Amino acid sequence: MTRSRVQRPLLFTLACAACAVLALNTGLTWPAQAQSSAELTRQTAAGRAHTALPRHVLQTLNQAQVPPSALSVLITPLPDGPAASSAQPRRLSHHAQASVNPASVMKLFTTYAGLSLLGPDHVWRNRVYTDGPVRDGVLQGNLVVRGSGDPKLVVERLQELMVQIRAAGVREVRGDIVLDRSVFDVRERSEPFDDEPLRPYNVGPDGLLLNFKAVVYKFTPDTARGQVQVRFEPPLAGFSAPTQLPLSQAPCSDWRRQLQADFSQPQQVRFAGRYPASCGEREWPVAYPEPEAYAPRVMQALWQGAGGQLSGQVRYGTRPASAKLLLEAPSLPLSEIIKDINKFSNNVMAQQLYLTLSSELGAPGRLEASSLRLSQWWRKGFAGQDEPVLDNGSGLSRTERSTALALTALLQAAHASPHARHFVDSLAIAGVDGTAARLKDRSPQSPVIGNAWLKTGSLRDVASVAGYVQGQSGQRYTLVAVLHHPNAHQARAALDQLLEWTVRDTASGPAQAHAPNTAQRSRPR
Repeated sequence: MTRSRVQRPLLFTLACAACAVLALNTGLTWPAQAQSSAELTRQTAAGRAHTALPRHVLQTLNQAQVPPSALSVLITPLPDGPAASSAQPRRLSHHAQASVNPASVMKLFTTYAGLSLLGPDHVWRNRVYTDGPVRDGVLQGNLVVRGSGDPKLVVERLQELMVQIRAAGVREVRGDIVLDRSVFDVRERSEPFDDEPLRPYNVGPDGLLLNFKAVVYKFTPDTARGQVQVRFEPPLAGFSAPTQLPLSQAPCSDWRRQLQADFSQPQQVRFAGRYPASCGEREWPVAYPEPEAYAPRVMQALWQGAGGQLSGQVRYGTRPASAKLLLEAPSLPLSEIIKDINKFSNNVMAQQLYLTLSSELGAPGRLEASSLRLSQWWRKGFAGQDEPVLDNGSGLSRTERSTALALTALLQAAHASPHARHFVDSLAIAGVDGTAARLKDRSPQSPVIGNAWLKTGSLRDVASVAGYVQGQSGQRYTLVAVLHHPNAHQARAALDQLLEWTVRDTASGPAQAHAPNTAQRSRPR
């Protein structure tokens, strides 16, 4: 599971527009129907797929000291689409019915269920209320900001919200700013998922999630002065951090450790080290160490930064029945939200969507209620398939599980659905963007570049990939591959080899690599 990333909306929108063009240009079209779940199961059970792994994949597993039994694979042609006469359709089934933890690939269940149950145009509606009269720009009472579970209420949108509040006639609050996050019934995790609590992927869901509860530090070297300029966002009331640090001539390896950061005092960050000049400009997103205090401090700083006045405090609470609606601020549509979730494997955004599956029914969103709704959806649409086990819908879990067979059924159903374009556009394009961009660094001439739409996954002992592959014959495939072993990341090359084996599906021998159109310590991806 990829670490959560604080995205810039404008840059991300432009990037996604480019990705949509790439997907269109590579010719992945949508079929009228896909194989039923029952038919897919029958074909696998009947042995119509090969069970022997390709020789070079076995060699890679052996070199990494990973037994073949630790790999679960299912590669299946999609039932429609043109294929050249020289095609040798790829079919491979290896432990496809084994129940495994596929890490962040579990987000495919959450995002497709979201498209199916909520629709691609679904938006989260953040609302602002006044609890008191407004005269000459002064609110005599509290200003209530009610969260909707919006997965991407980032700093740029919060700044725009402050502008909208002032434009609606409120410039001074003679009372409190009350933050209502009761749309979800969740608590902060008592302990982080792993031993790195300040990694943004460890941020928990929230009914009023502001900027992923993260602070982004930006380091800009000034070699003439021998210093690096340090900036951070968003602003937080009462927060301070150094504005400059000395440069060093050290290599740009493990540069974060060289800064000797001290986050033990949430309101006063310290950097006791130096910044390597060779690193150039870098950003470091860090989960705020005191998550409960994050939203009030951000809201106060942004309100006052916009010129707003406040006589009281910023605190959590709920909207009184007497409060009147001042304005509504809708989120980005779900079709855009799932691009962050799948391309960049944003864990907390996936959890926000997962909780919304139950909150949009009227009661506060709860993980248990969302699990029940997704279970009902699965049983109705995928009868006969093993049901996935979901905890929070992001894959950042030691208990979430599925089979390659169930994931393939989901991929085929999504590809045949009215939401196919939105679903595929949310996946990372191999060697081009998102978490699959690194394939180009590992294998610059790979024919997989630009010819696969993927969701990747990673935990301490898991490496996984799932999605769609375009063969050189014109045939399209679904591919699911999960490695579950302490040495899984040493064997990740086997996943790349399976992708390339699938792409090279003609009898004409090695093909020309497709040019793109535009470390082993594992972290959740």
